[in-house]
Amino acid sequence: MPQDPFSSTDSVTSPAREWFDIVPNDNSDLSFVPKAIFVGTGGDLVVSSASTNTEVIFRNVPSGSVLDIRPAAVRETGTTATDLVGLI
Repeated sequence: MPQDPFSSTDSVTSPAREWFDIVPNDNSDLSFVPKAIFVGTGGDLVVSSASTNTEVIFRNVPSGSVLDIRPAAVRETGTTATDLVGLI
């Protein structure tokens, strides 16, 4: 593994150092609150706020977008975007 001189300076505004596949789910939260979400295949994205659990729909998100949002959950009902990756 290469040396990382910036390993101790990670913050929410730093580039992602890890990532995970997001499978939308109506009944459970994400394992991690991401720094952002990469949307591989565009569509609508229903997310729940990490601080208030308020749900909102991001409509017509283009393929290849990175949304700088930190949701607690991505809901299956209403989400049409696919190939979602959480950046942490």
